[in-house]
Amino acid sequence: MTSARYRRIVLKLSGEALSGDQGYGIDPKVIQSIASQVKEVVELGVEVVVVVGGGNIWRGKVGSQMGMDRATADYMGMLATVMNSLALQDGLETIGIPTRVQTSIEMRQVAEPYIRRKAIRHLEKKRVVIFAAGTGNPYFSTDTTAALRAAEVEAEVILMAKNNVDGVYTDDPKLNKDAEKYESLSYMEMLNEGLGVMDSTASSLCMDNDIPLIVFSITEEGNIKKVVQGDNIGTVIRGK
Repeated sequence: MTSARYRRIVLKLSGEALSGDQGYGIDPKVIQSIASQVKEVVELGVEVVVVVGGGNIWRGKVGSQMGMDRATADYMGMLATVMNSLALQDGLETIGIPTRVQTSIEMRQVAEPYIRRKAIRHLEKKRVVIFAAGTGNPYFSTDTTAALRAAEVEAEVILMAKNNVDGVYTDDPKLNKDAEKYESLSYMEMLNEGLGVMDSTASSLCMDNDIPLIVFSITEEGNIKKVVQGDNIGTVIRGK
């Protein structure tokens, strides 16, 4: 068995990735697929943190554009991430992977509050830790949450799993067949070219803390394991 390149990772999942082909809500088959892929990584001895978005249920930015108070819309989005996190926790524990959900907004009946040292202890005990409810603050994305938590728990890499694209391209490959895929990029190049991989706050956090980002497709079974083992798939972003 090929050994893992990383000891501790943050897996960033978009909410849309959980909806599958239906485009909204939570697809149980997708949950099962992601859970089985995470299990493969855990069995390599890798400590896994998951940060999941909520766009399959609610997007705070869309609510704001419709005239809703931005903070209220963002808090609703945070609650959507909790629903996704609980679904993923259930999928993982169904196949025998101990999992803890920690939320930035306290809701002790369903999950633990986020406590950094406790989260690290869970990881050391080989439990998967899912961070839900974003940073607990409006105006911040779950990409920023992934970058922040990666720095806090000293993760070695962020794996950004995409649903319909296998890396970062010069243009939208679904609209422009001549778009070219990047093998590697710096964070500054990503920002300067406006590639929209992650927001500037998240990018700055990754850049300042020297945390590499790998963007890849999750739709192909086994891709998470391949990335963890160092296979050359997706796009690697690092440095300034």
